[in-house]
This record gives sequence, C-alpha cells and structure tokens, in this order.
Amino acid sequence: MQMTKEEFLAKANAASKNTLMETLEIVMVDFGDDFLVARMPVNSRVHQPDGVLHGGATAALAESVGSFASHIFIDTEKMFVRGLEITANHLKSVKEGFIYAKATFLHKGRTTQLLDIRVTDGEDNLISICRLSTISLPKK
Repeated sequence: MQMTKEEFLAKANAASKNTLMETLEIVMVDFGDDFLVARMPVNSRVHQPDGVLHGGATAALAESVGSFASHIFIDTEKMFVRGLEITANHLKSVKEGFIYAKATFLHKGRTTQLLDIRVTDGEDNLISICRLSTISLPKK
C-alpha cells in the first residue's frame, strides 16, 4: 500500500522530533518525484543581532530539506545519508514571515547526490541559492 502525500509528510515531520529541525520549526510541506519543500518561520529565534534572518539558519533549512530529499530516494534499511558540503549565496534579507526551501536534484547517483535548493519568501522572492552534496553509505 502506497502512502498518501499527507501520510508521507506526517511521517517525515514526525522524524524531526527532538532535532534541530524541531528547534527551528522546520516542517516538510510538499514533495514530488524530484523535489521536496520545507518551511521555516522567520522570527527573533533565527535572527542575527540586527533583526534579519541569520544565514546559518537559512543554511540549516537548506541542509535539512536537501538531506531529507536524498534520504527519501534510498533504501533506508541498507543505507544512510550524510551531507558532504553546502554552499549558500544569500541574496535578500527577511525580517518576518516564513521562508520556503525547495530541493531538487541536479545529480542522483547511487553514492553521491547533488541538490539545488532555492530559498524563497512567502511572495516567491528569491532569498538564497544553496547547493548541497550528500553521500549514501551502507549501514554496518
């Protein structure tokens, strides 16, 4: 029996309990054959001292959604995913509301994956462009 989108997203979000993703209130909100979307609120908890979104919080959102996207497409009984490298180019500041990170694959290999992650605000303005490389390794 295949899960519905709602069941899948509920299961994905339940896996975030007691993690950085829960701390930052990162929630998976949509997915398809080649993408995953997560949302994070922008408030004082993720601000830098001058009151705008901290780039590190943006990178944490991007790595979370990208790693989870890689995780979806592997056999989790036999393999696990780790991030290798993340880059982030921050293009616009955000003070409040929500940001959304959409991870899509540029390369989906058996061992390594490369994802493009576009971070936007609620009005679909581009906030950051990130790239994440991940590796799938056998469980011992």
